[in-house]
Amino acid sequence: MDWYLPADTAAASELRHEVRAYLDRHSSPESDVDGAELAFSELITNAIEHSSNSVWVSLDWMSVNPVVTIHDLGPNFELPSGEVPVESPRGRGLMIASHLSLELAVAAREIGNRVSAVLNVQRSASEDIDAPVGRARLPLAVEAVDGYFPREPFLRALVVELAESVDRSQGPAVAEAAIAEVGAKVGHQMEQAYRADTGVTGDLTPEQVAGLYVGLKSAIGGDFYIVSVDDDKIVLGNRRCPFGDAVKQAPSLCRMTSSVFGGIGARSTDSEIAVHLEERIAVGDQECRVVIWLREPPPEIAPVVHRYRARRTLADSM
Repeated sequence: MDWYLPADTAAASELRHEVRAYLDRHSSPESDVDGAELAFSELITNAIEHSSNSVWVSLDWMSVNPVVTIHDLGPNFELPSGEVPVESPRGRGLMIASHLSLELAVAAREIGNRVSAVLNVQRSASEDIDAPVGRARLPLAVEAVDGYFPREPFLRALVVELAESVDRSQGPAVAEAAIAEVGAKVGHQMEQAYRADTGVTGDLTPEQVAGLYVGLKSAIGGDFYIVSVDDDKIVLGNRRCPFGDAVKQAPSLCRMTSSVFGGIGARSTDSEIAVHLEERIAVGDQECRVVIWLREPPPEIAPVVHRYRARRTLADSM
């Protein structure tokens, strides 16, 4: 990365924050990012104070440690030798940078100077993953267009294969927990979009909640319909899963429906909701049947429902 900036303290401060953020994103937890930031700050400050002209900065991280290089057009100088007296007006910043860097070098040029420092940070290690080569069932060959897969079949395959992989390697419980978390977040956004479009505020009626469920599922390719609605429960049927028959590869994806419905229902009615996935295309049923209990469900099905509590923010009721 390269930067060109004027001999200005405000520009130097902005660049220091940018470099710090970059190091935070890519350094390992044990790296001395604070020390690296301070070293860079002293070097860039020295260049700004030393030169009345613009300075050039580059950061190269092609080796184990990043190398920052600063070019200025000021008078030539050298690294101070030995300790710099406290009362000395110059040289202390370079000494601080030298102590905090793995290497520090100054090269006088015909016009100006080049200062290079090897910062004492390392990248986070990345584990090698020798993934088994296997023939994926998705995307379907018939979905290719001119030899390439469009976005929708590609993303559907990505989600299904990811869920199946987690299920296989970590178990159904882990897969369902991850999918439930994603579903809760996505469901919240769906609810906010619905409220923004309809202007509905506050709690929703059971009929409004049921209509929201059907609408959001239809928008993504499902075929949900209302079986019944009353003060105790909402019963929905579904003739087509948004994931198609691919959902049978990863039945844990049904937890997406549960968490989306449960989260929306709990926030919209300000009560605890229980979702019962009574029938599922994913496990071989002809259709899905989902019961959203707005009251305490019967005790005989309590062990198989998913419960969701209201967790509302000010924005949820606006």
